[in-house]
Amino acid sequence: MTKIARTFSILKKQKRKALIGYMTAGFPTKSSLKTLVRKLEASGLDILEIGVPFSDPIADGPTIQHSSQIALKNGVTLEWIFKSVNELRQERVQLPIVFMSYCNPIYAMGIDAFFRKAASSGVDGVIIPDLIPEEGAPYALAAKRHGIDLIYLVAPTTPKARIRIVAGKTTGFLYAVSLTGVTGVQKALPAEAAGFLNYTTSVSRAPVAVGFGITTPDQARHIARYADGVIVGSELIRQIEKSKSLSFTAACAFVNSLRSALDKETAHAS
Repeated sequence: MTKIARTFSILKKQKRKALIGYMTAGFPTKSSLKTLVRKLEASGLDILEIGVPFSDPIADGPTIQHSSQIALKNGVTLEWIFKSVNELRQERVQLPIVFMSYCNPIYAMGIDAFFRKAASSGVDGVIIPDLIPEEGAPYALAAKRHGIDLIYLVAPTTPKARIRIVAGKTTGFLYAVSLTGVTGVQKALPAEAAGFLNYTTSVSRAPVAVGFGITTPDQARHIARYADGVIVGSELIRQIEKSKSLSFTAACAFVNSLRSALDKETAHAS
């Protein structure tokens, strides 16, 4: 059982939902990465996505694109991110870490080399938004060889037959996009999302985590009813930027408020 699968299994036994947060490596500064990871773990994250800055992030909205541009200006490289994660593991950071990257940077490094370095650095999973299962065999084989989960995405526009196919290929968890388009804020859960999530959880043997557009504790609590976990990205990036001069107090408080909301929903449901 992988570290991600074990985390979901433990949470399920506790009747709790996973809280997954996203941060861009090297934003707002390179030196902030390790500080943020430690603080976010202490604030209640169960799993952390670390975005690998990329010049053409097709799945990312303006907030995350902005953070990626700053990280690239800060001189962030894939090798530096591997080194930083390895140092965090040596400093006993325990939560599962998932890289979010695109095919080009991985292919440029070499698919097997990427997954080998990821494993030796302490990375537990990889999300590749522009990778489809039909073209994913080399990535899946390398991921399996090195004990890393390869996490696929589905969206409300994904046909039901294809949701079944993608759910059968993903490992660790299935990333369910709660809206169409790119990442960013949404004031309310789209009406069609509930049916989409109900179907997705019914056909996926892997846990289902929902992301794209979650901005408030109430939204997280509501959407957690339909899945095994929630993913918060753009709003967390905004909170990180807002509180960068205050030791990221606002970002940590935001994560803590999400954790409390999810735990209250669990208590209410039981």
